[in-house]
This record gives sequence, C-alpha cells and structure tokens, in this order.
Amino acid sequence: MVWAYRHTVLALCTVAFFATMVARLAISPVVPAINAEFAVSNTVIGVALSGMWLAYALSQFPSGVLGDRYGERAIILVAVGGTAVTSLLLALSPVFAAFVLFAVLLGGVAGLHYSVATALLTRTHDDIGTAIGIHTIGSPAAGLVAPIAAAWVGSQYGWRPAVAVGALVAVPVFALFALRVRPTEPRRPTQPMRERFDLAPVLSLLARPPILFTLLMATVGAFVWQSVASFLPTFLIEHRGQSATLAGVVFSAYFVVQGVVKVGVGAASDRYGREAATAGCMIAAAVGTVAFVAAPGLVGITLAVVLLGIGMSWAAAVEPRFIDYLTEEERSTGFGLVRTVYLVLGALGPVVVGLLADLAGWAVSFGALTGLLVLVFVLILLNRAFDLGY
Repeated sequence: MVWAYRHTVLALCTVAFFATMVARLAISPVVPAINAEFAVSNTVIGVALSGMWLAYALSQFPSGVLGDRYGERAIILVAVGGTAVTSLLLALSPVFAAFVLFAVLLGGVAGLHYSVATALLTRTHDDIGTAIGIHTIGSPAAGLVAPIAAAWVGSQYGWRPAVAVGALVAVPVFALFALRVRPTEPRRPTQPMRERFDLAPVLSLLARPPILFTLLMATVGAFVWQSVASFLPTFLIEHRGQSATLAGVVFSAYFVVQGVVKVGVGAASDRYGREAATAGCMIAAAVGTVAFVAAPGLVGITLAVVLLGIGMSWAAAVEPRFIDYLTEEERSTGFGLVRTVYLVLGALGPVVVGLLADLAGWAVSFGALTGLLVLVFVLILLNRAFDLGY
C-alpha cells in the first residue's frame, strides 16, 4: 500500500483523539487518592466526572458549527492545545471546587475534537465505517497507556503528577498535527452563526425515526462506557479487592481489547449491517458486566474484560449509522448535534453509578448497566423482526 495524505490525516486524527482521551482517563486510576485528599465520596467525585463528560458532550454540536466556519484543522488544534492547558490546571487544583471547574473545562475543550475529525475523515475516505473504526482506536490506545501510567505515577508521586500526564502527551501531539496536516477549507465560512443554532432544523433532524433509534442505542452505549471509564478501577479495588496497580492493569486490558476489535466492528458494520454489529456489541457488554460482578477469580475477570471490551466498541457500528442517514452537508454539524445529545444523556452515567454504589453496592450499580444493554439488544431485534422503520 502506497502511503497517501489521507493516511496521514487518519493517523494524526487518531493520535489527537488519543491525546484528548489520555487526559480524561488519567483521572480514574487515582480517584481513591483524590477522594482521600479532598475528603469526598464516590457520589461527589461522580458528579465531578459527570460534569467533565457533560461538558465533553455539550461541545460536540458547537464544534461542528465551528468546524464549518473555520475549518476542521483549526478546531482540532484548539482541542489538543486546550487539553494540555486544562490538564495542567487540573493537576494544580488547590481545592475540590477548582478540581471540578478544571475537570469541566477539560471535558469541554477535549470534546471539540471528535465531531470535526470525523467530518474531516469523510472528506478523504469512502469506507467510512472502517475509517471511523480506526479513528476510535485513539480511545482504547489511551486506555492502554493512561491507566497504567497514571496508576504508577500516582503510587510513586501522588495523584497530581498522574493527572498531569495528560498535558505531557498533548503538547507533542499538538506540534505534530500543526506541522503535518494541511489547513482545511471551511464548508460554510460566511453563514451567520445564529442561523446554525435555529431550533426548527435541529428538532426536525432529531425526529427522523432512524436518527432517533440510533440516538437510543448510542445513549445507552455512552452511559455504560462513561460509567465504566470513570469507575472500573475503583470497582475492582472496592468490590473485587484488587490493588490499585493491578486494577490499572485490568483497566488497560479492557481498552486493549477495544483497540483490537474496533476496526473489526467497523468493518463488520460495513459488510453485515450496522444493526447486526451493534446487537452483538450490546449482548457481549451485558454478559461482560455480569461477569465482572459474579464470575470468580482471574478467569472471571479475564472473561469480563474481553466481553465488555468487545461490547464497548459499539461506536464503530453506531456512529456510521448516523452518517448513513445524514446528507453530506449535515455531516459536520448534524453529527456534532447527535453526539451532543447522546453524550449529554450518557454523561449521567458516572453520577448514577456512583450514587447506586454508595447506596446499594457495586453489584447493583453494574447490574443496572446490564439491564440497559439487554434492553437495547431486544429493541434492535424487534426493529429488525417487524421492520418498524427505525
């Protein structure tokens, strides 16, 4: 295969996604240390992390609008550079209120990347499912690096240097992207910004039955993904009695599985259909959450990691389904809009799971995730069996 510019774009978009994800995932392995220093509960730290994911979600739609106005390259650079700055501020938080503020800012700037990067890839690639599958590898790759690095740095030097790992990664990625990716022509450089936020077209897009059903699938997937990304190390420490270092290794293994299978899930969605690939992900994730709670020993944890990792690769099948039902002109702003909606709802995951864990235990909180995943699996089967048009 001859290396082409489109491969450079895909590779650097993936690396940029990796950088923005490292900064957020570096927090989870040191949650117990943060709890101890600021004397807060799992529920309270869950609120802070939900705020981060909520800000990440809310920035998706504006990022698409900004990408149309100023070009995708400029917005991605703002996302990666902003990630570096806010990660450093988060590490320097003097009080918990400042920690919450900087976590929210981190989520907001990091969220500028994904939608515009996806729109940029649709300019250069025809096999959208495969391209998105490769792009999303940035997330599990970050999941491989961030938990182990943050857990080790945290155990040696404290949680603040661990969180600062995000800045250390983002700075060179910013420089590389700036040097190797060409400026992109804005799609709508002269359209007034206020027109892009007109409510009627927004509601019309969301009301389309296929978009609405895809939103349901994506919302549940995001709810579970963000819950697991926020609390899996804490769950392993408190429920299964693992050490912080071993929990970090298991957390990394969970992301490694995603990195291995995401391209395959995207390719399978191109070949066999988005619904079939998504249904397989949902049922695998449901069995994985049950195994984490109930399957004994190392074998049980290994089974759980594999199944949940496969299941949480759902985005490589679900997000191309959005693209299938959006026109070329809608793909930047429209995709940003639907990501905002499902990620806003998904951002409730950490606070709900943290609250359930405090009130009823980790088994109940993970059991709730299982129920949501099974519900989506059943709805996909019903939509397919009865040709409901969703």
